[in-house]
Amino acid sequence: MTIETILLSLIPSALIAVITIYFFNLHTKNEEKRRRYLLHREHQKQALPLRLQAYERMALFLERVSPGKLLLRTPPIAEDKKSYESLLINTIEQEFEHNLTQQIYLSDECWNRIKAAKNGIITLIRKSSLQDSIKDADALREAILTEIVEKGSPSDIALTFIKNEVGELF
Repeated sequence: MTIETILLSLIPSALIAVITIYFFNLHTKNEEKRRRYLLHREHQKQALPLRLQAYERMALFLERVSPGKLLLRTPPIAEDKKSYESLLINTIEQEFEHNLTQQIYLSDECWNRIKAAKNGIITLIRKSSLQDSIKDADALREAILTEIVEKGSPSDIALTFIKNEVGELF
């Protein structure tokens, strides 16, 4: 046997080895993708209840800081409109801080809408308090209620967004 004969007989074996290695690598990559998909699917099953709970808590937050409900829940302590303004804003800020951790489960756009609603309500309270015609806490309450009846509450827009986003999860 010559070297040429040996080399010619090794070519089919080398070709089979290369094809075997190629298919083994292909199979290994597909198995890795399948495992990742299964892990991702399992993670989604575990994360969905946490996300839904976060949406629920933020919906509750928006309901609690909605000006109409906030004014009913937080009566004025004194007749001074500035102290009542501070009480309302502090209540909103405390509610918000209590729910800060929920942002990790929400989309960035949803979280930004919630922050915008909170800031919009605070702005509404401050603008109403700055009116010269408002002399006491009861007049401030009336002015805020009139404003939300005429223009709507900023929390309603964010709440609608949350409902739509939750609807897209299913």
